[in-house]
Amino acid sequence: MFEHREHTLYVRSFISDWLDRHKVQFIPIGDRIWEFAETRFEEFRSAELIAGELEREGFDVQRKAGGIPTAVVGSYGQGKPVIAILGEYDALSGLSQHRGEPRPAPRESGGNGHGCGHNLLGTGALAAAVGLRKAMERYGLPGTVRYYGCPAEEGGGGKGYMVRNGLFRDVDAALTWHPASMNFILSSSTLATCQMYFRFRGRSAHAAGEPHFGRSALDAVELTNVGCNYLREHIISEARIHYAITNAGGISPNVVPAEAEVLYKIRTPHSEQLAELYDRVCNVAKGAALMTGTELKIEFDAGSSEIIVNRTLEKLMHDTFRELGCPSFDLEETGFAAQIRDTLTESERTHQVPPELRHLPLTDRLEPYKPSDEAAMGSTDVGDVSWQVPVAQCWVACSAIGTPLHSWQAVSQFGVSIGHKGMLHAAKVMAAAAAELLLRPDVLKQAKDEHLRRVQGRAYHCPIPEGAVPKPVRKS
Repeated sequence: MFEHREHTLYVRSFISDWLDRHKVQFIPIGDRIWEFAETRFEEFRSAELIAGELEREGFDVQRKAGGIPTAVVGSYGQGKPVIAILGEYDALSGLSQHRGEPRPAPRESGGNGHGCGHNLLGTGALAAAVGLRKAMERYGLPGTVRYYGCPAEEGGGGKGYMVRNGLFRDVDAALTWHPASMNFILSSSTLATCQMYFRFRGRSAHAAGEPHFGRSALDAVELTNVGCNYLREHIISEARIHYAITNAGGISPNVVPAEAEVLYKIRTPHSEQLAELYDRVCNVAKGAALMTGTELKIEFDAGSSEIIVNRTLEKLMHDTFRELGCPSFDLEETGFAAQIRDTLTESERTHQVPPELRHLPLTDRLEPYKPSDEAAMGSTDVGDVSWQVPVAQCWVACSAIGTPLHSWQAVSQFGVSIGHKGMLHAAKVMAAAAAELLLRPDVLKQAKDEHLRRVQGRAYHCPIPEGAVPKPVRKS
């Protein structure tokens, strides 16, 4: 049993050195997942690539974990504590882009791309799990490290399905990361979210000769959108309502559309608020059906809960990050990042960027740890895991300062050495922080006690209703 701080330093140094020596093992994995660019619940090749590597490294692997076709769980060690490292590998639709290009250059027209860097996220988490496994073997560390290959973070709520199916019941804490353009610890909650299809069915008719025989499903979609746009004035300011018309009923203006569909996504700071807003938005759609004489079918698509913050784990991760330093970049990488920044708007270059960094292509510093009680204006299914166990997340520079996620600029950078360096550094931070949890049961207890305090008196509202099944991205 390690009892002194110097032992933690030995373990951290071992992990960092091992990952530096074996980076060629992981960089090709991240690049292949970048090339696969598979969207939610269809990440078959990405999941198999990860599963195969885990098996080669001595992990016990569950494919189709929890009955989810593209979920993977790999475990090494035995007994408590069980430390989870969360990985993702799903891409985004419509973001195809050649790697290393400082201009829009799709690899495939309308194809997919890793605009959120999940090729790096999943591989960096894999590298962290393997690096920690090597340290556990070398130093006889107690407990279990478990890699979670989580599909469909992008609008699919994969972790919600994994939680609902019991895959986190025995986990003591979880760590993860995300590619970014700066280095920091996520120290705020996120927005709870769900999305649902409103599918209207009416009756077609000649739009000029007998329009009175028709019942327009497209009118119902438009009235839903108008009603929800008026609703925005009467909801809390932190909530969000988004929509996309997924079926406009055809391309013939002289036919009354008999069917039409719209996909809605709503967000609120707390899960309890989400249920109320969901009912209000659904009532608008029901009213639109009444006004147009159409039938309405509501189909749940996906959802995720807000993050329950854990300051104990956040501080541990920040201290680990600070002691390991930050990724450094060479002149070629800096020059490419400068070209990327030239394609950004002034608002993008400066959005949430400290003034002293706004003239730089890349950053090599760690931002101060500043816990916030306000929710970040985004959503992630990491939130569902955080309701079950303490969770912390670091964000690591993998792109030019100001690069927006879900953009061609992000796809271009997440397939080259800038992204590789951030990915490997994230692996060091996660593995070293996880090792400390294995070595310091007092810190793990503090994190678990804090988690209990934060969820006490609150019920977990699983965003995945009973009977719902994972759904791939609609192709139409």
